[in-house]
Amino acid sequence: MTVRVVIADDQALVRAGFRRILESDASIAVVGEAADGIEAVQLAGHVRPDVVLMDIQMPRLDGIAATRELLATDAAPRVLILTTFRLDEYVYDALRAGASGFMLKDAPPERLLDAIHVIAGGDALLDPGVTRSVIEAFGRRADGGALAARLDELTPREREVLTLLARGQSNAEIADALVVGLGTARTHVAHVLMKLGLRDRVQAVIYAYESGFVEAGAG
Repeated sequence: MTVRVVIADDQALVRAGFRRILESDASIAVVGEAADGIEAVQLAGHVRPDVVLMDIQMPRLDGIAATRELLATDAAPRVLILTTFRLDEYVYDALRAGASGFMLKDAPPERLLDAIHVIAGGDALLDPGVTRSVIEAFGRRADGGALAARLDELTPREREVLTLLARGQSNAEIADALVVGLGTARTHVAHVLMKLGLRDRVQAVIYAYESGFVEAGAG
């Protein structure tokens, strides 16, 4: 299956670089480019991409606001935030807006290609270079409130799975940690997401910290 991608960045040279990287993969098709958030939203509405590569700092409408608008539409694409910034506020706000992942622009090309396929496949990811910043931001801003009450719906095993998700572990790593098969691990992850009403793994990380289930710096 071909993954249809829109590139949103206000710098033409950056867009051209991303296009060259993506077009090196025969299973990825770049279906459009946007120079700002407004163009990104409008273009996505016309070409219906599977994934939007979204810069954060753009004129007229920034990448975070554009992500919110995109994900409020029918048949919303997945959004992968790409930025030069490691600042906690950008990462936190981008993920709260509904982005499926966050990567730094200096990531190796092969990692970007892998990320596109991960995002398009319905999963989510965080670049290792920003994970600690995200966790620290959650720790500062978390307000458990009613979120914690929903954790009672999880079985003891599912609570273990949520802990591992909060640590950024993949399905394979979760399977190893729990000494179960990969299929069983995937089923547990799916149950956690379903019971908590979450879209993907990134939202699970957010939920784990904001509910107080996992504390920044723990484990």
